[in-house]
Amino acid sequence: MSQKKIILTGDRPTGKLHLGHYVGSLAARVHLQDLHRQFVMIADAQALTDHADDPGLIRTHILEVALDYLAVGIDPKKTTIFIQSLVPALPELTLYYLNLVTWNRLKHNPTVKAEIQQKGFGEEVPAGFMIYPISQVADITAFKASLVPVGDDQIPMIEQAVDIVRKFNRLYKTDVLVEPQAVTSPVARLPGIDGKAKMSKSLGNAIYLSDSADVVAKKVKGMYTDPGHLKVEDPGKVEGNPVFTYLDAFGKDKAKIDDMKAHYARGGLGDSVVKKYLLDELQAFLDPVRRKREEWAKDPAAVMQILKQGTEVASRAAAETLAEVRAAMGINYFS
Repeated sequence: MSQKKIILTGDRPTGKLHLGHYVGSLAARVHLQDLHRQFVMIADAQALTDHADDPGLIRTHILEVALDYLAVGIDPKKTTIFIQSLVPALPELTLYYLNLVTWNRLKHNPTVKAEIQQKGFGEEVPAGFMIYPISQVADITAFKASLVPVGDDQIPMIEQAVDIVRKFNRLYKTDVLVEPQAVTSPVARLPGIDGKAKMSKSLGNAIYLSDSADVVAKKVKGMYTDPGHLKVEDPGKVEGNPVFTYLDAFGKDKAKIDDMKAHYARGGLGDSVVKKYLLDELQAFLDPVRRKREEWAKDPAAVMQILKQGTEVASRAAAETLAEVRAAMGINYFS
């Protein structure tokens, strides 16, 4: 039997997690935790790069994110869940890696450029935000992760991590650092319920894992479909229609969904019928998630204890890698 690989993934604690998070990475984590050694990081230090004026938000949402993890089936007996800022080795590794990348490369990272535009920084980009891709390299390499579940928009981050790993190993004649590989979701990015390309808290177009049944029903009822599908008998567009995208992600009866797509495309199938079917599928998925989340939420101290224990495990693992990095660089002065 082949040796288990190591996985590193995580989320910024800036809000509760939504269906886009589930499709993009959470589902993969639940699956992969049975196959490999998995570290899941609550990236509070990274969140502070653009929320330094409101650290209370980060503190509040650490618990919320942890509850979402546990609710979808991330098992602390199989997965190490930890808080980024409480692992001392990570900022030190970041410091060393910063010397292995140019400022020009950081400025032209397409993911960073897109986020700068999305967040409206203009010329007031926090320095911490500009270097967060290097912090991500530290996160990945600290645990010698060879697999990193990401969305397509994060692939440039993994490419940059590979570049730094190769440069470090070449420069210091070592094989201490492990090259990571991106693991992308088989489902395309889930659009917002308003039809916009991305589901996000800031756009107010998300269905959250913790939303009540009534809230989910209201959101599905108001979902964007095909604006040209004015009458039931009109042919409708399936491609780019969020309702069908969600059905592809969460619907269990693929044959029925294919029939509905064909019927909708030729006309004679109303949006309300398709939305009702989607709602039934979403409620079937979310009901057990909500129940599990509510149970964990009754004992927040137990959840924080899981994070404390996971952070201790993560800190020990990262410290071992840091010691190897310092030795490779020849800066382990008293060893």
